[in-house]
Amino acid sequence: MAEVLVAYATKMGGTKEIAEAIAARIRAASHEVIVLDAAKVRSVEPYKAVVLGSALYAGRWRPGAVRMLKRTEHALARKPVWLFHSGPLGASQVPQRAPRRVRELAARIGADQPITFGGRLTAQTAAGFLARKMARGPMAGDYRDWDAIDQWAHSIAEHLVAAR
Repeated sequence: MAEVLVAYATKMGGTKEIAEAIAARIRAASHEVIVLDAAKVRSVEPYKAVVLGSALYAGRWRPGAVRMLKRTEHALARKPVWLFHSGPLGASQVPQRAPRRVRELAARIGADQPITFGGRLTAQTAAGFLARKMARGPMAGDYRDWDAIDQWAHSIAEHLVAAR
């Protein structure tokens, strides 16, 4: 069984790609990692640590990620947990505050508040009327900072190595 779970909730696939990059960095530090859709996670008991990320739409986390936090809250409180969200679009990225419920759950499990990564909105991946319309506008593009994502994942890997 993998020792680290990287779970994600996404609508258009961008957050899944971030989760996969985080998992790759943690694997490079010789950890066994599994990547799963948060909606499919029933238990976090088998894992020593958990990373959970959600796409951020209109200031909200995807329902699958919030349900996973609620469902596994007691087990997460006994493990190292890192949270992230992605979604802000545009050249000037500002950290986004997590929704109130996510902030409360993060505090109860002892996790830091989620780190913010930029999002991706392109005509090829846009799902839904509003997203397709926005994907033709000035905010369209890929605003994920892969160096920042890699550095954050590297800090998680270092923490896990130190905890061994």
